[in-house]
Amino acid sequence: MVEITGVLPRSRAAKKGILPGDILLEINGHKIRDVLDYRFRLAEKTVCLKLHRGPDLLEVTIRKDEYDDIGLEFATPLMDKKHRCENGCIFCFIDQNPAGMRESIYFKDDDSRLSFLHGNYITLTNLHDEDIDRILEMHISPVNVSVHTTNPELRVQMMKNKRSGEVLAYLRRLAEGGTKLRGQIVLCRGINDGAELERTMRDLYTYYPAMDSVAIVPAGLTGHRDGLYPLEPFTAEECRAVAEQVNRFGEKCLAECGQRIFYASDEFYVKGGIPLPTEDYYEEYTQIENGVGMLTSFENEFRSLLKMLDDDELTKENHVSVATGEASAEMIEKLVGEAKAVCPNLECHVYVVKNHFFGGHVTVTGLLTGKDLAEQLTGKDLGERLLLSRTTLRSEGDLFLCGMTPDALAETLGTELCFVEQDGGAFLESLLGL
Repeated sequence: MVEITGVLPRSRAAKKGILPGDILLEINGHKIRDVLDYRFRLAEKTVCLKLHRGPDLLEVTIRKDEYDDIGLEFATPLMDKKHRCENGCIFCFIDQNPAGMRESIYFKDDDSRLSFLHGNYITLTNLHDEDIDRILEMHISPVNVSVHTTNPELRVQMMKNKRSGEVLAYLRRLAEGGTKLRGQIVLCRGINDGAELERTMRDLYTYYPAMDSVAIVPAGLTGHRDGLYPLEPFTAEECRAVAEQVNRFGEKCLAECGQRIFYASDEFYVKGGIPLPTEDYYEEYTQIENGVGMLTSFENEFRSLLKMLDDDELTKENHVSVATGEASAEMIEKLVGEAKAVCPNLECHVYVVKNHFFGGHVTVTGLLTGKDLAEQLTGKDLGERLLLSRTTLRSEGDLFLCGMTPDALAETLGTELCFVEQDGGAFLESLLGL
């Protein structure tokens, strides 16, 4: 049961006399526990709500078009608390955060509902048979799963949860029930790579076509690992070997079923010093949020728009700067150079910012902090505006990871900040002030 915290004026619920403070117990005889129950049961054209108001039980029937909302509001988007992660993964990035950050940074979620609503990856260890039954009944798809390894014993060792091996059986149940699956393998050097990675890819391939793509990404290692499991980064040679291994298996899948399925993340290519694949390699970019094909997509978007600009747009005067992390620096510098070649009045400085805040081997732009940007860009020629990736801010757009506000950084640097979405076309438009 969940408490109704608001009722939209003139909504169907308001017209039926439903009030804030009423407790929603059931819809059409089905218990309501959270947002998944609510949305699924609300899809009917006729809904009978059982409510608790003080000592009274009420029933309200509402007729509407299929999928129409009825105007109820709840305390949280999930209608209850997030499910906390019960694992102790040896590679967990949250465990590697420095002290002193805002409290929400240290919360570990492992919530199947967020997998459906926002694309989060889950480990399955928070699920039980009844949860799988509900996913199948509601046809929730896709379900994004952090697999890491299909070796049950090794998965227990890596995730420090005795259920982490046995819940792998849920993959078969979900696949056979018609649920689309997307996988993620966080690769740890000397642990689940090599022969273990080969086994995992081979096992996950048996779930095709339900398992439509799997991303292989390196474990992110910060400089705050004191007391944690000793992990070492992949060398450049090892990154090349991983990319080649994943590509070999992907070619096998492509030949047998027409889809590559398995993809190494961009980081393996960048650190390994090997060219990124072309756009057709990534098919539908199903793993782009895992950093698979993100750089290739960005380049293609940038160049496509650059070809379409007219003379007035190409000759605008612009004096700007760009700050980027080390991982994407080479690409950004190359694209800015291409823009300068056809835009005679574009002056742009690209500044590569090292991540001292997280330290270690963190090089992605999205984890740059206001503190590092301020320390490394103060006194630089930043032009009329500084372009930053929107991913450096939290979802609300008001804070960097270190807690600094964009206004505070702009004041420190003495220039306008322009936050750009993760899109090559949007980057070019911001670069040229379009």
